Amino acid sequence: VQLQASGGGLVQAGDSLRLSCTASGRTFSRYAMAWFRQAPGKEREFLALVSWTGASKYYGDSVKGRFTISRDNDNTVYLQMNSLKPEDTAVYYCAADMDNDYATFDYWGQGTLVTVSS
Repeated sequence: VQLQASGGGLVQAGDSLRLSCTASGRTFSRYAMAWFRQAPGKEREFLALVSWTGASKYYGDSVKGRFTISRDNDNTVYLQMNSLKPEDTAVYYCAADMDNDYATFDYWGQGTLVTVSS
């Protein structure tokens, strides 16, 4: 069972980037999926969550209105990031919530680095 995050890179402030998280080893279509990030010296921060149906989405205050989470039927979750700021620089992780309680996350991807230059 593995989650593979990809799509990170170096961009300039104001640019957009789309992260992908692909699941393998089992189907994650019945699980809520989320994105988190962790910047150097800071705690992990919740960014966004999408329910297993895709009908409900939740966002952290710092990214609301700029980031959009979505999922498809092929075990992939996306995070569209617009109007990026230098403070968005962090390692971004995807996670799967098997219980759909939106509180505990059972599987984590390895992280993909996003660097936003000013």
